[in-house]
Formats: sequence, C-alpha cells, structure tokens
Amino acid sequence: MSENSFTGFLPSTLCSLKNLEILSLHSNNLTIDASTPQAASTLSCLFNLRNLTRLYLGDNPLNTTIPASRRNLSTSLLYVYLFRSNIRGNIPVEIGNLSSLIFLYLGTNQLSGAIPTSIKRLQNLQVLSLYDNELQGHIPYELCQLNNLAGLVLHGNRLSGSIPSCLGTLAVALRILSLGSNLLTSKIPSSLWELKYILDLNLSSNSLVGPLSEDIGKLKDVLNMDLSNNHFSGNIPDGIGGLQKMINLSLANNYLEGPIPSSFKTLLSLEFLDLSKNNLSGVIPKSLEALLYLKHLNLSFNKLQGEIPTGGPFGNFTDDSFVSNGALCGSSRLHVPLCKYRTKVEPNWRKAKYIISGVMSVILLAAAALILVLCRKRNVEVVRETDLLCRVLWRRVSRLELVRATNGLHESNLLGTGGFGSVYRGTLSDGIYIALKVFNLQLEGAFKSFAKECEMLSNIRHRNLIKIISCCDELDFKALVLQLMPNGSLEQWLYSPNRSMTILQRLDIMKDVALALEYLHQGYSIPIVHCDVKPSNILLDDDMVAHVADFGIARLIGSGDSMTETMTLATVGYMAPGDVFFQFCLCWFY
Repeated sequence: MSENSFTGFLPSTLCSLKNLEILSLHSNNLTIDASTPQAASTLSCLFNLRNLTRLYLGDNPLNTTIPASRRNLSTSLLYVYLFRSNIRGNIPVEIGNLSSLIFLYLGTNQLSGAIPTSIKRLQNLQVLSLYDNELQGHIPYELCQLNNLAGLVLHGNRLSGSIPSCLGTLAVALRILSLGSNLLTSKIPSSLWELKYILDLNLSSNSLVGPLSEDIGKLKDVLNMDLSNNHFSGNIPDGIGGLQKMINLSLANNYLEGPIPSSFKTLLSLEFLDLSKNNLSGVIPKSLEALLYLKHLNLSFNKLQGEIPTGGPFGNFTDDSFVSNGALCGSSRLHVPLCKYRTKVEPNWRKAKYIISGVMSVILLAAAALILVLCRKRNVEVVRETDLLCRVLWRRVSRLELVRATNGLHESNLLGTGGFGSVYRGTLSDGIYIALKVFNLQLEGAFKSFAKECEMLSNIRHRNLIKIISCCDELDFKALVLQLMPNGSLEQWLYSPNRSMTILQRLDIMKDVALALEYLHQGYSIPIVHCDVKPSNILLDDDMVAHVADFGIARLIGSGDSMTETMTLATVGYMAPGDVFFQFCLCWFY
C-alpha cells in the first residue's frame, strides 16, 4: 500500500499479524501517536514480528525513535527502510540484534549520537545508509568487520576524525563509499586506494589534507569520484590516467598546483570534469581534445595560460569554463585575448647594435605607457588578482552547514524566488546572518547563471553592490552565500501598503543605484552591463543604503560584443538604464 495518500496513525493492530512477511507503507503521510503507550510501541513490536522480512515505512512523518527493546529483535528481518521519516534520537545498541539484516536505510532523519559499535554483529549487512543525519563522533573501526558491506553511505553528518585505514580490507565487497559533508580531517589513508572494485567515491566537503597519491590509479573501476572542497595540495598525480572508466570527476576548491597531467587523455569515458578554484598552472593539454564524451568542463579560477584547445569537445564549451585564469588566449567567443603567433627569425649579428637600441627604446616607451595606464586604471591589477584575494577572504562553507543555517532550506526561511532559484534567510554557526541563493539546476541556464554571478561578485567591490561571503559549488548543489539585507528589496518598500519612504530616502536610493551602475560601467577594468536593474534587484541594509544584486545575466562588454546581444538576456519588458532609469526613478515619488 505504498505511494498512496494515506494519513493518520500507523495502526498498532498491525502487530497482531503474526504471519506477516512484508509490510510496505512507504511514501504516505502516516505517523505514530506517541500520546498512548500502546501506539508508541508500534514500531517496537513490528521489529519483533518473527516472520517479518521486509519493513518499508520510509517517507512518512513517523515522528518517533528507533526502539531500544529489551526483547530480542527479530532475526528474520532482511530489509529495513526508514529513510525520511522524522526519526530522532540515537541508534540503539540493540540494532545489532537484527542479525539477518541485509539493507539498513535510515537516511534523511534527525538521528544523533554515535554510530553504535554493536553494528559489527550485522555480518550479512550489504548496505548501511545513514546519510543526512546529525551523527557525531568517529567512524567506528567495527564497520571494517562487515565483510559483505557493498555500500557505506554516511555523507551529510558531523562525523569527525580520520578515515579508518581498515576500510581497505573491504576491497572485495565495497562498491560505494560516501563520506562527504562531514568534519573529517587528516590525510586519505593509503589503504583506501586498495578498494579496486569501488564504483563511487565521495569524500567532498571535509577538511582532508595532503597530496593525492599516485596509487589513485589503482581504482580501475571507479565511475564517479568527488574530492572537492577539501585542503588537498601538491600536483594532480599522473596515475589518475589509470581511471579509464571514470565518468564524473571533481577536484574543485582545493589547493592543487602544477600542470594538468597529460594522462587525462586516457579518460575516454569522462563526461564531467571540474578542476576549478585551485592553483593549477601551465597550459591546457591539447591531448584533452581526445575526450569526445566530455560535456561539462570547469577550469576557472586557476593560473592557466597559453592557448585554449579548439578540437574535440572544446568547440562546445563557453567562456564560463575558463574565467579568472592567468593568461589564456584563444577564440574571441571565449572572451579571452587572441593568441599571438610569432615566427623565429635568425639573428643578424651585424645589426645587433641597432636591434638592441631599438629594443631599449621600445621597453622605455612600454614602461611609460604602462605607468600611465596604471595611474588611470588603478583597479586593473586588483581585478587580476581578485580570484586569489577572494579565496583568502571567502569563508569556506559546506552544503551541510548551509542546510543547517537555513533550517533545512525550510519554507519559513524563504525570502523569495527568482529566475534560477530561491533565496533563503540563514545564520551561520558563527552568528553571521546570510542570504543563501540556491540555484535550481534543473532549469536551463542555471549552471551558467551560477558561474556568472560567482565571477562578477568575486571580482567587483563597491559599497552599493551586494557583498558575497562565499559560494558552495558541488556536483548537485550550487549556491551563493550573500550578505543579508535586513530591509528587503526596494520593490517591497514601493508596493507594500505597510511600508513607506521619505523623499530623502528615495533620493538617497536613487544616488546609491546610480553610483553602483557608474562603477559597473566605468570603474571596473572591463565595462559590465547589469541587464536586469529593477526594484526587486535593489536590496536595502539596516541603514536603508541600496545594494544592487543579481548579476546572473550580466555581461562583460569588450570588443566584438554588442548591446543588442546583451539586451536579449534581460527580463521581459526591460529597458536599458541609460534610457529609462531616471524616468522610472521619478515615478517612485508618486
């Protein structure tokens, strides 16, 4: 009777069905009435039905705890599915009495405390899924005694300490290891690279350190690997070329340096590659043109230089894949300088003195011109180093911290919705108030909008532009952490019957917006056209100072770009600020 619309209490009379073997009521709206002792023991008695092998109650608001029964729990239970069921409290040590258990799914609940060591008694266990809870403490070494364990899914908790080195002993069985979004520290144990049959490895959003071992190439069967948002350093090992079945790989937001290994050319199955927000240098290997299945590439926020390849999949990538690098050149559509090709000329020693004098003259003229340019455009060097500066200033946040800061992205914290996602009010663990813009990745253009806003907000600074605190860039979750504007948007003040502004406040807001636009158009090294200035995108702080927000469709205007192309991106009915901005500003007074 799963996937219906049943409501009300889970009947305690189910416990009288002594011959019941399978109970499937998942994906309804059933709960347990804790007001009566008999009803409160419903789950406990179900765990003790001698013939019950499969219990599917997940995706119901049961609002209960896992029973810590004094009776011997059933030895016949094989499958327990209690995911997303509002289950709280600790995992009782009695869970180890379910000796025949094969699958235990308790993900997306409010479980707390430590993972009990008694779980080692579940010798038949194949999948342990405890993701998105509030579990604390270390990952118990007793898990390594589960020789049949094929899936260990613990991401989205508060587990701390190091990754148990004994997990390497599960090499024969383990296929999925997901430890992302926890508080894990230290290095990756060398034994982890012995998991030669692993298919999915997720260690993202922790505080893991050290270099990546050359032994990473031993994971011959891995399909998905996410090591992003950690503190890994050193070079990307050449051994990574041994992962020839890899489909998705993310090493983003670490401290990796050195060149992109040419061994990437052997990853012929690769579809998703994210190396952004590192310190990678050198050129983009032309051998990457061999990756014909590559659909998504992100090399942004590094120190790469030289020509961007054009063959293979590179013809499908946009400028978002290469923004904020050292000195890349290539096609004008990628908004990078054109490459300058020089031919070698044999030196004529007879004219050496003329060449030297000419070179010296050019150097002097170039130096004078450079000094003049730097005086007129003081922000150029600042902008070029912005990615490094921002990485120092930005606070590192994980998806788990942001979800907790917004009470699970609860609708009570929703500030509003936009073209590519929703904005939530939240408070970080250190008391900082934030506005979290979460992008809906199912919408076309959401990836590009996220990358564009990251680029714009990280590279520009002005008191009348919204301030970015950080960003969270994971495979399936992308969000901007912005400064919270307590007084909301200008739209709310203009059209709400409960709010009003004085003429002086309106004039100040007009001035603030004009200063912000003037900076975007003239104060930045490359002119920026916002493309969507409107009251809902003008936010007000405690002192009613205006801050222009939402750069998702902004464009850098250089040679070759036209305003006609840019305006097609804007909100329907939008007109350029230069034409109508002050006209609709005047309407605010009436």
